[in-house]
Amino acid sequence: MQHLDRQVIDKALAWACAGDTVWLCTVLSTYGSAPRAPGAMLVCRGGLEYVGSLSGGCVEEEFLDSLAQGAFHCAAQVVRYGDGQAQSRRLRLPCGGVLVVLVERREASAAWLEHLQALRGALLGQRRVTRRVGLMDGTFGLESDSSVAVRLSEDAVHIAIGPALRLLLAGLSPVAEACADIARTLGCEVIACDPREEMAHVHLEGAQLHRVLPSEFIAEGGCHAATAVVALTHDPKIDDLALMEAVHTPAFYIGAMGSVTTSARRAERLQRIGGLSAQQIERLHMPIGLDLGSKSPAEIALAVMADVLRVYRGKARDAL
Repeated sequence: MQHLDRQVIDKALAWACAGDTVWLCTVLSTYGSAPRAPGAMLVCRGGLEYVGSLSGGCVEEEFLDSLAQGAFHCAAQVVRYGDGQAQSRRLRLPCGGVLVVLVERREASAAWLEHLQALRGALLGQRRVTRRVGLMDGTFGLESDSSVAVRLSEDAVHIAIGPALRLLLAGLSPVAEACADIARTLGCEVIACDPREEMAHVHLEGAQLHRVLPSEFIAEGGCHAATAVVALTHDPKIDDLALMEAVHTPAFYIGAMGSVTTSARRAERLQRIGGLSAQQIERLHMPIGLDLGSKSPAEIALAVMADVLRVYRGKARDAL
C-alpha cells in the first residue's frame, strides 16, 4: 500500500459522505511492464474527478472514456487492459504489458460508508485487513486473512489493505533529508524524529517532524510491519538508542549508516551495553544500503532507499 492509495480511500469516503456514487478501481495483476503494482487504486466520481493511479495515464484515460460512454454499471467486474497487440498499441502500454483491474460501482449506502470507514481505520490503525468483493453479486466485506496481497477465487476477489510503507528517519542529517525526498517520490509516508537544537531549523516537505528522540517515538508504537527505520546521523545517542528500540518492533528494515569497521564496533556496543542478542543484531542492516560506491548524501540516500525497497519486495542481494 502506498501513501497515494490512502488518499484514494480518504477521497472515496468524502464523496460517499456527500451522497455521491463512485467507481473504485483496483489493479489485480500485471503482465509485462507496468508502472503500478497489484493493489494500486483509483477512485472516480462522475467520470470527471479522480484520485489515484492505475498506470502511467493511458489506462486511466481509457477507463474514463468508457465510463463517459455508459460502461461499468455493474457493482463489480474484472476488466483487462492491453490484452492483444492492437489494444496494447492503442493504450500505449509499455513492453506489451497487460493490466487486470477490478472496477466497482458503489452508491452511497450506509454499508458502503461503514466499509470505507473500516478500511480507513485499518490504514490509520496500522493493521492489515482483506477486502472480499463478490464478482457475481457485488457484495463486499472484510476477512481476517491478509497473508496474500491479491487473490482471485472462482467467484470473488480478495485484496489485502495495509498501511503505506513508512520511512522513519532516526535523526536528521543531509543523507536523511535526501532519503526523505526519494521516499516521498516513491509514495512512502515519511516521519523524522530529532530533538537536537542544532536541527531545529530543518524542514522536510511532506514529512511529519517530531522533536523527540527516535527511540521514544518507536517505544510509543511508531513502527508497524511496513516500517523502515534508518539511522543516519553518526550520533550514538540518536542511532544506537533507536536501533535498541526498533529490534523489539515488527519493522521490516532497520539500518544504520557507517563503515564496516564502525558497524562492527556498533554491533559489539549494542550487545555489550544494549543487551541485544545475536539474532537481534542479525536484523540490523549495517553498513546500511547497497554497495554502489556512493559518496555524496544524495548517492548514499539512493543506496539506502534501493536497499529498503529490495527488502520490502523480498529480493535477495544476489538476485539483483
